[in-house]
Amino acid sequence: MFKMFFQGDPVRQATQGIAKGALILGLLLIGFGLLLIVLKEIFIFIAAGIFFLAGFSAISYAIKLFIVQHKMKNNAGAYRKGVDIHYNDEDVV
Repeated sequence: MFKMFFQGDPVRQATQGIAKGALILGLLLIGFGLLLIVLKEIFIFIAAGIFFLAGFSAISYAIKLFIVQHKMKNNAGAYRKGVDIHYNDEDVV
């Protein structure tokens, strides 16, 4: 009955699966390397575009933080819009 569910050596099957994965990964890396050599200029523009988008994203985030910090500096109260703090008097010692 156990033979019906168990076919072959599990260590051999695991090693074979890892070997297949490593072979496919190696072939993909070689193909990607050749693709980079052939289409170098296209990938340079793509990488430059990604860096530009990341830069603009960082700048917009910094501007938002400066605006929030400026609003907090002008507002002397500790009030935050949309934030309510509740506590029970029983919990306070």
